[in-house]
Amino acid sequence: MAKKKRGCQEDITEAYYHGLMCSVGFRELDLRKPIIAIVNSWTDVNPGHIPLDRLARAVREGIWAAGAAPVEFNVPAPCDGMAQGYGMHFVLPQRDLIAASIEAMVNAHGFHGLVMLSSCDKIIPGMIMAAIRCNLPTLFLTAGAMLPFRDEQKEMVTSDLKEAIGKRATGEIDENTFKKWQRHICASAGTCSMMGTANTMGTFLEAIGIAPFGSTTLLAFDSAKIGQARDVGEKVVHLVQKKLRFSTFLTPSSLHNAIKVIAATGGSTNAVLHLLAIASLAKIKLTLKDIDEISSSVPLVAKFKPTSKFNLSDYHRVGGVAAVMKSIQKYLDLSVPMAFVPSLKVDLQNAPQPDGNIIYSAENPLDKEGCFCVLYGNLAPKGALVKKSGISSAMLKLSGPAIVFNSEEEVRKFLLKRNVRPGSILVVRYEGPRGGPGMRELSIPAAMLVGMGLHTSVAMITDGRFSGATHGPCVGHICPEAWIGGPIGAVIDGDIIDIDVPGKKIEVRLSPNEIQERLKTRKAPTRRIHGFLSTYRKLVSGADEGALWLYN
Repeated sequence: MAKKKRGCQEDITEAYYHGLMCSVGFRELDLRKPIIAIVNSWTDVNPGHIPLDRLARAVREGIWAAGAAPVEFNVPAPCDGMAQGYGMHFVLPQRDLIAASIEAMVNAHGFHGLVMLSSCDKIIPGMIMAAIRCNLPTLFLTAGAMLPFRDEQKEMVTSDLKEAIGKRATGEIDENTFKKWQRHICASAGTCSMMGTANTMGTFLEAIGIAPFGSTTLLAFDSAKIGQARDVGEKVVHLVQKKLRFSTFLTPSSLHNAIKVIAATGGSTNAVLHLLAIASLAKIKLTLKDIDEISSSVPLVAKFKPTSKFNLSDYHRVGGVAAVMKSIQKYLDLSVPMAFVPSLKVDLQNAPQPDGNIIYSAENPLDKEGCFCVLYGNLAPKGALVKKSGISSAMLKLSGPAIVFNSEEEVRKFLLKRNVRPGSILVVRYEGPRGGPGMRELSIPAAMLVGMGLHTSVAMITDGRFSGATHGPCVGHICPEAWIGGPIGAVIDGDIIDIDVPGKKIEVRLSPNEIQERLKTRKAPTRRIHGFLSTYRKLVSGADEGALWLYN
């Protein structure tokens, strides 16, 4: 499809375009410059996105200073934390909606380059997907991290608030403490100061060189964020001048580098869902098996909240993503191009050495393998996903009787009654991409287990997903999902389930014939859905393929 070159003075049919651009304040002089779109996910109802309003102004200044003309448009930005429960049906589907809306707007207006301002769980991957589709010179900037809350001598972040629900349910903390934490733990705007999906995907941006080093871990209100924004505005104009498209930086090698960095820092399991989708759009071969192998090939050199005491500010203080890449550089392809310098090798020359306390050396790691592990077996023929870096060694291999739930609401009510027995395996099904629909995140139930002290004796498995901040023996993304006949739909209370993380197995002690006979009589719960969720259910692929729908 032929694309029109905007700003062409010789083409008189562009008069309509010029006239309309003049009406919004542009001069003919401006229209002879490259038009750079700032794609902003600013909203005042999501803490991770509030700072993007002022950062957009600084990006504009950088674009003008470098000789181009900035414009701006917005996209939705749902907060996973606020959407917990019913609202979570609508979050993952928005990833593809965000990507498609950006692709449509960019192609309709014929922009020359893009700056993506985003922070949170589905917005960053949605924008990456759009960047792949548009394939223009593109850079990213995130809002930066939320200020941790200090209570006496303890620093707390959003994952601590989720776990506090379980502590309150068991009486470990009183009502006054619970209310105080509820009011103060989210101490400022910015991304949650833990290694959840938002900061994992920010790590991805830095690792492939399309966001400044330190931009994910820097506090949102630090004055250096304004400098980063101006730098991004100037640099994207240079990329346009040099005709360096997004595909210059997203390559098989850079993608593998980024997966290694995420695996080496205990990243979010949600990232795997997005990495599969990103690779699919970029036409880069990537499967769950590939991710498992890549993760196993690199050591774990850092862990952050909630699987350690360190938060994002601690990470930034010791060098952030650049310091991790310095630590594991022998496992990386250092020849890959980076937007801000010629290559990763050049970028890492002045990066900080691992401090040995927060970021370990590759020679003396926390674990010899990265955080992700893909499990297979008669419960998950197409795979299931677990973050092994968040599991105590005693729970890496376990067996126990199933307690089955057909929704998130059911397991929440069960946990609030505090009648779960140690040694049980909670099975939550019909929460996959189609079954949910929307593959809800069982963030609250998983955090309740931790707060109740059950994460060292109780496991949870699901065809849904978990938060990037989940820890404990929580196995998600079980494929195929129950809604389309996956074997997790055959499990009944009391069935013995075996989970072997080192052996990469998840099995229920049933014969193939028993599973098939039970599935013949299974009955999925009735879930009336309306609007675009009906279309989503019809089109969405499995979690093992990235849960794509508009781009499936």
